[in-house]
Amino acid sequence: MKPKCRNCDKANLSKDETGINKKMFGEKIKEFFCLGCLAEYLEVDEEFLLEKINDYKEQGCTAF
Repeated sequence: MKPKCRNCDKANLSKDETGINKKMFGEKIKEFFCLGCLAEYLEVDEEFLLEKINDYKEQGCTAF
């Protein structure tokens, strides 16, 4: 079962969304934010998070 957003209940979060949550909060987290809610929580733009996701992918991070 794919996780849902703990804030807005968006279902079926993508691997990128769960991956960036794990990078921000640790591998063992049980609750996740969707990209929009995570950006709001961290007080950053969604574009910033997308850039971070691409950076991690280019570094070979397996969370994505």
